[in-house]
Amino acid sequence: MIDSLQTAPVLSGVEAPETAGLVLIMANPTSGGYNSQKLQDVKGHLEAVGCRVDLRLTTHAGEIGEVCAAPGLAAETLIIAGGDGSVNEALTGLQHKKRVPNLAIIPFGTANVLALELGLPKGAKEIARMILNKRTKPLHYGLANDHPFVLMASAGFDAEVVHTVPLDLKRRLKKFAYVITAIRTGLTRKATPLAVSLDGAPPINGRFAVASNARHYGGPFVICPGGATDPGLHMLVLERDDPWSSIRYSIALMLGQISKAKGVTVQAFQEAVISSPEPVAAQVDGDPFGVSPLHIRAAEQAVPILVP
Repeated sequence: MIDSLQTAPVLSGVEAPETAGLVLIMANPTSGGYNSQKLQDVKGHLEAVGCRVDLRLTTHAGEIGEVCAAPGLAAETLIIAGGDGSVNEALTGLQHKKRVPNLAIIPFGTANVLALELGLPKGAKEIARMILNKRTKPLHYGLANDHPFVLMASAGFDAEVVHTVPLDLKRRLKKFAYVITAIRTGLTRKATPLAVSLDGAPPINGRFAVASNARHYGGPFVICPGGATDPGLHMLVLERDDPWSSIRYSIALMLGQISKAKGVTVQAFQEAVISSPEPVAAQVDGDPFGVSPLHIRAAEQAVPILVP
């Protein structure tokens, strides 16, 4: 339960809204990085200038998507307090709506790549100020087998890690849980070849493929041009994923040179198919997403997201 809220000071330089539309904050209290006090502070700052704020803590998996998809969603602003997976859940619920609220993010969760991508503030006062200023950009997203992704959809080694990382280890060690699982998986796995077809062209052969809607991958590492607020998708294909090649690609990624590395293809596309002779693990936005094949395309609409 949320503790009783203390009155927050009025934000200087921010006028009270002329129409106090409903602000809905949805938060997963079991997510990594959950911060009850920050939620209280954001809520208090918004209410201090006349906003009507409804704070809901989720009680089961998928609840964010259910609320977003409900016909009665009346929020003018929807704030997701969580990580990239929670944002994905919100987009999944909103994707078939004709009218969508302004989306905002309070960065919690194991990974916050989208928050990094957008340069979002972390402090409660700065988050509230961003929400009250109502400056938006179009948040574009992709579709993998008609399911939204705001960051990436991939098949291969990283998806195998996502599928096998233990939940208790993820909650305790956060990002390091993926590193430990990647080492364990890399020592025993047998890679399956992938065929990646872009816009009907002859397929590109590789061992790992990631369709990216964002510039960043796995944190601050840049893998392609553009970004989540720019239209269009890019595909990154790695020709090999043996241990030596993985080390070489990792170094290139950390140096911001992955697109120039030998055996790497980075290409813009409109529609793509990732296929394989046998099923290969897939993931979207850091969560398991079954297996290949993946049919990938850009969504036709965008969602307005609040930015500094």
